[in-house]
Amino acid sequence: MSAPAFYDIHSHGLVRVASCTPRVEVGNPALNLQQTLELARIGHEQHIDLMLFPELGLSAYAIDDLFLQDTLLQRVEDEIRLLLQATAALHSVLIVGAPVRRNGRVYNCAVIVHRGQLLGVVPKSFLPNYREYYEKRWFAAGIGTEGLAIELAGQIAAFGTDLIFACRDVADFVFHVEICEDFWAATPPSTQGALAGALILCNLSASNIVVGKADERAVLCASQSVRCQAAYVYSAAGPGESTTDLAWDGQASIHELGIQLACTERFPLQSQMAVADVDVERLRLERMRTPTFNDAVAAAGHPERRFRRVAFSHARSAIDTGLKRLIDRFPFVPDDAARLDRDCYETFNIQAQGLIKRLQATGIDKITIGVSGGLDSTHALLVAAKAFDLIGLPRGNILGFTFPGFATSEHTKKNAWALMRALGITAEEIDITPMARQMLADLKHPYAAGEQVFDVTFENVQAGVRTDYLFRLANQRNALVLGTSDLSELALGWCTYGVGDHMSHYNVNGSLAKTMIQHLVRWVIGSGQFDAGTSQTLRSILETKISPELVPGPGAALQSTEAKIGPYELQDFNLYYLTRFGLRPSKIAFLAWHAWRDVAHGAWPEGMTQSMRRAYPLQDIKHWLQVFLYRFFTISQFKRSALPNGPKVMSGGNLSPRGDWRAPSDGNAAIWLEELEQNVP
Repeated sequence: MSAPAFYDIHSHGLVRVASCTPRVEVGNPALNLQQTLELARIGHEQHIDLMLFPELGLSAYAIDDLFLQDTLLQRVEDEIRLLLQATAALHSVLIVGAPVRRNGRVYNCAVIVHRGQLLGVVPKSFLPNYREYYEKRWFAAGIGTEGLAIELAGQIAAFGTDLIFACRDVADFVFHVEICEDFWAATPPSTQGALAGALILCNLSASNIVVGKADERAVLCASQSVRCQAAYVYSAAGPGESTTDLAWDGQASIHELGIQLACTERFPLQSQMAVADVDVERLRLERMRTPTFNDAVAAAGHPERRFRRVAFSHARSAIDTGLKRLIDRFPFVPDDAARLDRDCYETFNIQAQGLIKRLQATGIDKITIGVSGGLDSTHALLVAAKAFDLIGLPRGNILGFTFPGFATSEHTKKNAWALMRALGITAEEIDITPMARQMLADLKHPYAAGEQVFDVTFENVQAGVRTDYLFRLANQRNALVLGTSDLSELALGWCTYGVGDHMSHYNVNGSLAKTMIQHLVRWVIGSGQFDAGTSQTLRSILETKISPELVPGPGAALQSTEAKIGPYELQDFNLYYLTRFGLRPSKIAFLAWHAWRDVAHGAWPEGMTQSMRRAYPLQDIKHWLQVFLYRFFTISQFKRSALPNGPKVMSGGNLSPRGDWRAPSDGNAAIWLEELEQNVP
């Protein structure tokens, strides 16, 4: 694949959509068409694939009995004819609202237009006729219009509520249209459209505004996008509508799987639009991995048999159009401070509750834990202290051990002791170097003969001795071994198998990415979970370079974990999109490049200092993704196939063979590495 194709959003399963709120004038179709076309031309310049406009936008919505004036209806049809002519050279598919005559009835319709062609006309199914609404006075309901056709503005097209629209040359660009009240109904037509294969659900609304209604709309859009595993594009009428009895706020939004990708300002004075790149490939993959969605398709009698699929061709060459979508650098860590606080609260308590249940089930009231002064063991110890406090066990029943070895620094050992003392647990130190030296000598390892050989055996002897001590101490003192290894380490195989940090009686960290653990420790400090002395030590631990401290470095230099396996911030990004959504490596690289190429781009989670903010060029992103793929698929799965118990914490990740991830231990990374190499320049 050529370099331009890599930068083209269509190559990565993305479709650019816009929700538009043009200014209208009551009963003036010519001016309304002009406002619509102005936005359409902007959309063409911005390479927007699909543009949604409000309900009855060509006539305006609040015109009451004017809908039954033939002069108005004819003028609307004349403007649709001009719309077809004006869009012949435009890139975007347009969905425009208009009153349309057919067979002696007037319908409230969505008119779908592309490159001068009338693709179809969809009438509104549910007509509101309560409180301020009187639509049944003017319009016929679209219910029962399946299989029909219409002649409109000199063209013949499909007419009915049984239409979905599918692009021939952009994969997964399939959309459905419903109108306003349709998605307030108990049985929204878009649900059937989604079950029939539509991935983008569009709603043309007028929807006058009253206090609190905007929140209701947002909830409906978000929930429908989650339930249907789709994108939901919504546009409400805005400036210029009649305010005789009603008011309008021009709310327009784009949601995907419950997340708002874009929205407009409310109560605008001029035309505006919200633009976002919808990940239709991700939506298709999400449906594939959710049997419940397929069961719903079957329960509904496979609606694709009842729907007509209207095909159209996009005919656009690959081009770099940028990305209209905010990509989280830290997908396991919310950017919003309030959401991050809530997630940290839930995470911390889920971990504590998991440990409490295991202690109660076993009847054991003590744990052993290795405390290194590093991030993972620190957080696991904090969880243990919280759990013991909740069930009234003394913290002295937490048996913390620090095991200095060949490369343990004074800094981390000092932090380990300070933390154990601050928390008031039972603290001991066991120097593992004598046993490690003896084992290396028994193995006839070169180090035992004085050679400076620091291979994997040298490292794993230390890790194994530490864990062996923990298990034997647990046997001796009737305790459980509490594991500390995190999700990121398990993904990369950065743990010693068996009697090493891979194994424990129970592991509270196994579902937590390294990047999230950093923020959890910050949250523990900020929320005052423990006293000031503990918080002071935690700050020192957060500032410590991540290191296994197994290999002595020159001078006081610590061994760097990230220099070996890659920056955790990148590897957690790769882990999330590979396991949570099953994305192709080239697409993961594309998203990572947009997220990480510029320090100024996008949002940083709460607590990220300026010195912690980095950017990565595409070649670095590709290199570390290669490292991730090789380690994840080729050398790590056998460790994950034998994980100890531990609670699933976050919806985005769990690699337990009893949880989110099942894979053969003897697999390999060949096809993933090949896909990456072929498609990333």
